[in-house]
Parts: sequence; C-alpha cells; structure tokens
Amino acid sequence: MRSDTNTGMRGRTSFVLIGCERSDQYRSRKKDFVRTDTDSRKCWCPFKLRGKPMVGGQGWIMKLMCGSHNHEMTKSFVGHPYLDRLTKDERIIIADMIESMVKPRNILLTQKEHNVNSYTTIKQIYNARSAYRSSIRGSDTEMQQLMKLLERDQYIH
Repeated sequence: MRSDTNTGMRGRTSFVLIGCERSDQYRSRKKDFVRTDTDSRKCWCPFKLRGKPMVGGQGWIMKLMCGSHNHEMTKSFVGHPYLDRLTKDERIIIADMIESMVKPRNILLTQKEHNVNSYTTIKQIYNARSAYRSSIRGSDTEMQQLMKLLERDQYIH
C-alpha cells in the first residue's frame, strides 16, 4: 500500500495492489545456488487488481489491471503455506504436550482428533517443537542450555 501519509509527499493518493501469490519469480537466497531437486510455485502470473479509496471515504474502487492467470488453479490446498500455519490454541496444546514428553506422532493424532478438518502435518509438529524449545532456551546455544541444566540439577560440581 502506498499513501501520502507514508511517503510524506502531498498529492499522492493511497492505493493497494493485489496480485496472484504466484506472480513473482523464485529468488534463491544464495546467488550461486542451483535448484535442481525442487520446483517453485512462482510462474510470473500477470493477474493484478488495483484499489483506491473513493472520494469521501465511503469505500474502495477496484480496477482490474490484468484478469488472466497463466497457470491452472489449485484443486487442493493440502500443503499450502496458509493452511500450514498453526492457530494460537493449537500451539498452546502442542507446547503442553511437548512439556509432557509426548511423541510427535501422538501429538499429530491428538491434533487430528480435536480438529477433523485440520491439514497439520508431522513436519509442522517438528517445527513447532523446535520453535518451542528455542523459545525456552532463549539466546543460549544448545550446549550452553545443557550446561545450565546440569549445573542447576547439581550434576556438575
């Protein structure tokens, strides 16, 4: 979104550009990295909408810049990044189960029992477990955390 309040320049109006999530091209993190084993969802899709507020602030005017897609629409959203996100309640439940030393596959089964329509995968459970453990550890490395726990429980004198 661009607006004159963000830029500080008068005369520029606010607007929003909405495009297809596949509209860009994949950019690798390393310049010399060659992607041979994976594929990108990005395919330079030209679909684009432009919206700007109506005079008087009573709504928005949407203008279709390009209405075509250069790819097939997805049939299923399984594995889609939006569905891969865990809700706040799910993260709390997973954190409690991790503290209780429940195995990831049992966490996933419990998650599926609570929400039949959930698309949660085992990888998300492992990622949530890793994020939870690193949040407990803080800025310490795993070895520093281990040494603190050993000293706290008096295994090291």
